[in-house]
Amino acid sequence: MKKIFQPLQERTKRTIQGSLWALLYIILTVGPLLLTMFIGPSLPGREFWREFSVALGFAGLALMTLQFVLTARFQPVKEPFGSDIIYLFHRQISTASLLFILAHPLILFIIDPSTLQLLNVLSAPWRARMAVTSVIAVMLLGITAIWRKELKIEYDTWRLSHGFLATLGVGGAFGHILLVNHYTSIPWKRALWIGYAFFWIGLLAYTRIYKPWMEMRKSYRIEEVITERGDSWTLVLIPDGHSTMKFQPGQFAWITVHMNPFQHVEHPFSMSSSAENRDTISFTIKELGDFTASVKNLKEGEKVYIDGPHGALTIDRYPDMEEFVFIAGGVGVTPIISILRTMADRNDQRPVHFFYGNRDWESITFREEIAELEQKLNLTMVHVLENPPENWQGEVGFLTPEILDKYLPMERRKLQYFICGPEPMMDAVENALQKLDIPMAMVRTERFSLG
Repeated sequence: MKKIFQPLQERTKRTIQGSLWALLYIILTVGPLLLTMFIGPSLPGREFWREFSVALGFAGLALMTLQFVLTARFQPVKEPFGSDIIYLFHRQISTASLLFILAHPLILFIIDPSTLQLLNVLSAPWRARMAVTSVIAVMLLGITAIWRKELKIEYDTWRLSHGFLATLGVGGAFGHILLVNHYTSIPWKRALWIGYAFFWIGLLAYTRIYKPWMEMRKSYRIEEVITERGDSWTLVLIPDGHSTMKFQPGQFAWITVHMNPFQHVEHPFSMSSSAENRDTISFTIKELGDFTASVKNLKEGEKVYIDGPHGALTIDRYPDMEEFVFIAGGVGVTPIISILRTMADRNDQRPVHFFYGNRDWESITFREEIAELEQKLNLTMVHVLENPPENWQGEVGFLTPEILDKYLPMERRKLQYFICGPEPMMDAVENALQKLDIPMAMVRTERFSLG
């Protein structure tokens, strides 16, 4: 009874936490709009469409301000949902915020074409200049976020410009509101928006100053760089005068190498070491770009900074689950190997079905260790190769509904699924699971295309 009660209690706790955070988000989004627009004396001679455009502007600003909460990596906020859901929500709400903010001036231009002269920043009053600055920043923010890859903007450059443009957009909007003064002339309304501005400044201070300072205090040093199969390397890190970060198997962290955390040049990678290892922490990184290509050249003793742990792709969230399915492609195996290593250290004998897709036999990262873990754990391995060697008796091609259906047990709808790998592979696997009538509520993913 205790075994069942505790997990139910944890799930109920996460549900309540998630509901409370969602309610607070709605209040912080809608509250300022309602208080500003509908409480207190109304302005005379303001037609419906003008007031509607202003309402959209207030809603867009509130939504944009709260994006800083979603991207600040607050553990209590992310814990009930997981990083994937938070970042997906961030992208969707950012789009809504952009449309609301752009709708505000467009409606004004349509109902009153004379306002177009405010676009001339050389002659326009400062309230208009602030608005133009904000709108341009928001437009650039949206363009670079949606078409970053098409524009060939390097990831680190994009992250820095993304933060700068967001700050410029929100700052310009706050300045515009206070200078227009139509809706903030009443002292308490002005105080409300000034308070919102300080809230936003506090979030910036937290992400740009406090968190980097905390990372600086708990640095790590490279103990070893291990060459792995599949053009991958494992960084083995030791804490620099402090205890090793505690994490749940399958989680990830943001790491900074070569620079200090205040420069905000960091990259997300899953931990590949066992969560039971209290001496070192490891990240296995595949060569896919400029930074990842430099990992093999890192030297022993170099400093590394870690922001984490993050993520919900972990079996520790499901202590009552009696059986798991892991599906990985390429270096997406890193959170899975962390889970398997942890299970071995804990002598956890719950059944595990592991589907692992790779290009060929020689590129299978952790191939030998996985074979050893098959002897230690209740682990059923299914390798799927695009280019198999001669006399290969296993599965060929890609992970399809037919392959999954062939090896999954009859009680498949009750199992917990974990997926990690390249974006196209993850999309294909999710579609395959849907075809097999697997409830998406039983599927957890980890995607690192956060930009």
